Amino acid sequence: MSRSRFPLAVCQLRTETDYDVTMEKTAAMIHEAAVSGASVVVLPEMFSCPYSREYFHAAAKRGHSDVCRQLAGFARDNRVILVGGSVPEAENGLLYNTAFVYDESGGLLARHRKIHLFDVDLPGMHFHESHTFTPGKDITVFDTRFGRFGLAICFDVRFPELFRAMARRGAELICLPAQFNMTTGPAHWEATMRMRAVDNEVFFVAAAAARYKGFSYECWGHSMIVDPYGTALAAADETEQIILAELDLNRIDEIRAQLPTFLHLREDVYAVAD
Repeated sequence: MSRSRFPLAVCQLRTETDYDVTMEKTAAMIHEAAVSGASVVVLPEMFSCPYSREYFHAAAKRGHSDVCRQLAGFARDNRVILVGGSVPEAENGLLYNTAFVYDESGGLLARHRKIHLFDVDLPGMHFHESHTFTPGKDITVFDTRFGRFGLAICFDVRFPELFRAMARRGAELICLPAQFNMTTGPAHWEATMRMRAVDNEVFFVAAAAARYKGFSYECWGHSMIVDPYGTALAAADETEQIILAELDLNRIDEIRAQLPTFLHLREDVYAVAD
């Protein structure tokens, strides 16, 4: 059976402190990715405001309706499926770190609220997302004209059961908007992204923000598009750029036939809910 082939791009943009400047830059990068042939475009975590508690609250006051309206327009105008990174989403007095996905007509395809909040006490770094955000509760998979996708956000990636559950629910490509930092990025970024692809023999897209040198939170960057064998099809450095790769979902069948780990799960011994 022939499977989908399609080009996918990651826009590794640097978020500016000025919201309007950031959104203008986002529009330009998505358009450039579409002109380059991308049918699916993925943005970074918290692309619309700097990754700082101060800016999270300012974004909450502004609300998420404007950024969502613009994302829908970017998807429609460029005829792409747009995985809109993530934004601060305010609802009923609570704030969520949320990714919205739009189809080629600008319709909402999916919403994922970050499940695992980034609460860490690393050497030289103390960050507690739970002081600002409320965790989500839903495993997110959704259907597109290319196949079934999964969606998670940054710190979610450190919990492999979540990704096994998405794969068990039929996800063949998983997108991860993220912002690893200058401590965890060099240590864990590449290994983690490649292994989530290998664990479940799926395509894995890790979309990071470009580094903002001197800002209070510096993102590691290094966005990646990884195939089901763990091979990086495209990878960035820390600078602002677009990476693009042609994905062939037939590759999943090939890898699972050659090395059928995902097909030989011992669910009589262990299981993850599907």
